[in-house]
Order: sequence, then C-alpha cells, then structure tokens
Amino acid sequence: MAEVKCVSLELDPIDVVGIVELVKDDRFGGVVTFTGEVRAVTGDMDTSKLIYEAHSSMAVAQMKKIAEAAASRWDANVAVAHRIGELLPGDVAVVCVAACAHRAEAFDCCRFLIDRIKEDVPIWKKEFGKSGEAWIAG
Repeated sequence: MAEVKCVSLELDPIDVVGIVELVKDDRFGGVVTFTGEVRAVTGDMDTSKLIYEAHSSMAVAQMKKIAEAAASRWDANVAVAHRIGELLPGDVAVVCVAACAHRAEAFDCCRFLIDRIKEDVPIWKKEFGKSGEAWIAG
C-alpha cells in the first residue's frame, strides 16, 4: 500500500537524505528525488536571495492533496517539503521524492509532484538582486 510519508513547510534547511529515507521500501525499486535549489541568476537578473512566503495551512493542505493523488495514482511512497523564509543561492528550496516499483513510474510521479506544487500551492517567491526586487509568479 502506497503512502504519503511527509508533507511539510520548513523554516530550517530541509534534510534531503532524511526525506529520501522516509520513502524507501523494499517493495519499490525506483526512488526518484527532485531538489530545487536557489540559483544565483534567473534570466538576466542576478539573485542575491529569495524570500518564500506561504499561506501555511492552505499550502500544507494543497501539498497533502497533491501527494495523496500521486501516491494513489502511481502506487508510490511520496514525500514533499518546501522551505519558506529567506534563502540564499545554493539553498534547497523544495524536495519531492517518489518511490515506486519501477523507475519510469517513479520519474513520472516525481515530475507530477513538483509540477503540481509549483502550479497549485499558495507559495510566493520574492527575488532580490542588484537590479532590485520582484515578486515572481509560479
């Protein structure tokens, strides 16, 4: 039986290895991890830091709904975590992990997780750089 192992918003750095360990199961041979890191350049804008804000209860509820849909659809163990607050280039902003019987399903499941989180979860990003600051959609 597939299971949602973790859904969280984090003020502190995300323990990527710990989250991966949560989904492991000897029934599943494919484990795929996506880590989204803050980049120093976005398009032509240098980024010195990001601030992520969220409507916490709504964000967690939506992330849980997405995780449950993924776990059910792919018979997967899944885990998702997203940082909020101030992050610097190189910091991990989001982690999605999917464990499935086979690699193809694990890749599909993990892509579904990150794509839906970016599209549907009320988390907002403000970028700061040499040319100023701006709220970024998506």
